[in-house]
Amino acid sequence: MAKAEREFQIFAKPSGAACNLRCGYCYYLEKENLYPKIRAHRMSEDLLERYIVQHIDAAPGEEIRFSWHGGEPTVLGLDYFRRIVALQRTHRPPDRRISNGIQTNGVLLDEEWCRFLAEEQFGVGLSLDGPQEMHDRYRIHQSGAPSHKQTVRAFELLRQYRIPCDILCVVNDHNVRYPGRVYRYFKEIGAEYIGFLPVVAPQPGAPGGVSSHTAPAGAYGSFLCAIFDEWVRQDVGRISVQIFDEAARPARGLDHSLCIYRETCGDIPVVEHNGDFYCCDHFVDERHRLGNILDVPLVELIESPAQRAFGNAKQERLPQYCLDCDVRPMCNGGCPKDRFVRAPDSEQGLNYLCPGLKLFFSHSLPYLIQISALEQTSQGPQSMTRVAQATVTERYPGAGRNDPCPCGSGRKYKKCCLGR
Repeated sequence: MAKAEREFQIFAKPSGAACNLRCGYCYYLEKENLYPKIRAHRMSEDLLERYIVQHIDAAPGEEIRFSWHGGEPTVLGLDYFRRIVALQRTHRPPDRRISNGIQTNGVLLDEEWCRFLAEEQFGVGLSLDGPQEMHDRYRIHQSGAPSHKQTVRAFELLRQYRIPCDILCVVNDHNVRYPGRVYRYFKEIGAEYIGFLPVVAPQPGAPGGVSSHTAPAGAYGSFLCAIFDEWVRQDVGRISVQIFDEAARPARGLDHSLCIYRETCGDIPVVEHNGDFYCCDHFVDERHRLGNILDVPLVELIESPAQRAFGNAKQERLPQYCLDCDVRPMCNGGCPKDRFVRAPDSEQGLNYLCPGLKLFFSHSLPYLIQISALEQTSQGPQSMTRVAQATVTERYPGAGRNDPCPCGSGRKYKKCCLGR
């Protein structure tokens, strides 16, 4: 059986776009419209088995990674995932390992779910947008009821059962104004792995315009800088922030692991509930539907010229403004879905987030280089933090001691970032 020529990660969506929440900024709920004749979005058991077999056959490495996404995958029920694991055991070659990850809003997680996730060694991504008032602003049930309490309960259970858990915080027009409060909240609840995903939603009919939920580009950069300044002073080696890890990879001589910052992409396609294969999670539309695994083997879709062309276009269509940028290796133009504004020279295809990303990468690079150098000399996180504390430039030089802290915590500057 032919193997894929490169490692891949598929976002498998056995529940399609079905979800028990109606988040105000969600980009995936509308994908239900692609299947108007299907009432219940649920991958059949026969198709599920075919997908698992094809995925195992296509995976080139010793470890075979499955990623279960939605919508909300837990709406399928725990027995469905027990069946997934049983099928994987049936078809796993004896000399290879299988790992599973699931992205969830956590609402349905209970002790039975967590016992299963722990026993089967699932990794979990949990969507949590910060303190209650920030999370519940957009992450609500269809009835309008809040979800924060349920999500935090899920996080507590995941920690209780020692299940690896990455927090995924969606950065929107509201919480982007409060970086200090958001980050310290995650520290207070004991988060160790945090990812920040900015909302970027183009406004239909308004070229270059964005939705009201979208985080302003400059504000997103300031948000990252404020959190980075606290992280580099206090939390290096203790808390992992995904974008900080990614920003450090070029300084360490490593390729990016996150698709949005690689030179090319196309390594994370989608398989929908009916077997349809799409180029990417952010390009689930008719134009980017390349086939169905019932008709074309998964490995052929992964290696297809169309999928290759989709991934290579990221690099080939990079504006000259990006090619000339000092921090291009840290960014590589960002995600193609966000490239819909004009560069200063009027060339089309600049990333909407460019001003913010450039601000953050320029700000963090000197310290990431120092941290990388210390790692190479085997000095520990405490040494890295001491050097960072001694060299980091004060982020808010214009703030007075008794002014409200610019990080948005609500405390006075002298009681907040000034002493950090």
